[in-house]
Amino acid sequence: MALPFPVRIATPNPADDAAARAFPATSRYYAIPTATYRGGGGGSPIAYLTRRFCPRGQAMPLLARATVNPGERLDQLTARTLGDSTQFWRVADANNALDPFHLVTAPGRMLRIPVPRNTAQP
Repeated sequence: MALPFPVRIATPNPADDAAARAFPATSRYYAIPTATYRGGGGGSPIAYLTRRFCPRGQAMPLLARATVNPGERLDQLTARTLGDSTQFWRVADANNALDPFHLVTAPGRMLRIPVPRNTAQP
């Protein structure tokens, strides 16, 4: 779909470390490059994070496999396996889950638990 007016969107700068300063190393947005939108009409430029592409789960280093317990939530499973409930997104990435809630709907399911590390994007 084309925009109704010409818009110049700056290309992301891989050397940009603004996102690294804005987000801690445990965040899924750590080291995501920023870009600037400069709309027509002389408005102020708007900085934004570029798109985060999820890694392929099979390519992520595997720490362990964990079985989902009955009634267990993903944050509980992540706290049990990685020691930090806020890192649920790592388990979702390692299992190629776009909706993390689908991972724990079947008790007894085996999930990939990735090695925790920084998630810098290419």
